Amino acid sequence: MVNTKLILVEGLPGSGKSTTAAMTNDILKEWNIDTKLFLEGNVEHPADYEGGSYFTKTEFAQLIEQYSEVKPILLKHAFERCDGFVLPQYKLKQDLDETQVPDSFWDDIWNHDIYDLPLEKNIELITDKWKRFVVHALAGNHTYIFECCFIQNPVTIGMIKYGASQEVVLNYVKQLADIIEPLKPVLLYVEQQDLSRSFKKAVQERPKEWSAGFMNYYNNQGYGKMHDAEGIDGTIAVLEARYQLETVIYNSLNLAKHRIDNTKFDRLLHESQLKDTFINTVKM
Repeated sequence: MVNTKLILVEGLPGSGKSTTAAMTNDILKEWNIDTKLFLEGNVEHPADYEGGSYFTKTEFAQLIEQYSEVKPILLKHAFERCDGFVLPQYKLKQDLDETQVPDSFWDDIWNHDIYDLPLEKNIELITDKWKRFVVHALAGNHTYIFECCFIQNPVTIGMIKYGASQEVVLNYVKQLADIIEPLKPVLLYVEQQDLSRSFKKAVQERPKEWSAGFMNYYNNQGYGKMHDAEGIDGTIAVLEARYQLETVIYNSLNLAKHRIDNTKFDRLLHESQLKDTFINTVKM
């Protein structure tokens, strides 16, 4: 038996969130627990929008009118949410080839990405999807494992992208915590004692396109721009500020939660720590 339907894995980039989430999935499966694992970037995430575009009803009508040649495909994939329509980008790309629509079509789609919307609208759409997920999860027998969408995404769009205040971001995450309470969630926060070292390790291990995009995102908008962040040192300074905010968030949450120290990147030690945690808080 397991007494939670949702395990949330959080932490800074390079801390080992993906490894922890996958390891958690393997451990629970060993215990014959029916799990569903969703890592960062999964376009079919049940509680988040990865590659989703939002149009108001007026904007969607204009989109259909402007690109009438693909109207059947737009109507096929659009679904109504929050007084407008959401279009999954990956489904459009599956059904459309480059010759069917001009570049301006894709510009319109990318410019309406849910994570490029004003913060208030993003919060409305994301909280709506979390509510729908909870209803679905309560009706089933799975234990879901989510990487990074509970704390990281609100902090990233709130603080990093828009420079929102601590209060705004904290309230956003607390709102999500209230929504998921019926699932008896367990939060695992993966720690690194040396933030600079772990991030530089991630930069070395991942493609250059990742680090260039990451540093541009952190330095050139919202919080980073407000604090004149530049280069890798500027990104690390923003990450340190992010960690301080996430610590405030973590301490404020009234749910089962555990900090997991992964500084040594020792897989066997990490697995042992996770098992000990789960024996005390997940299994019953």
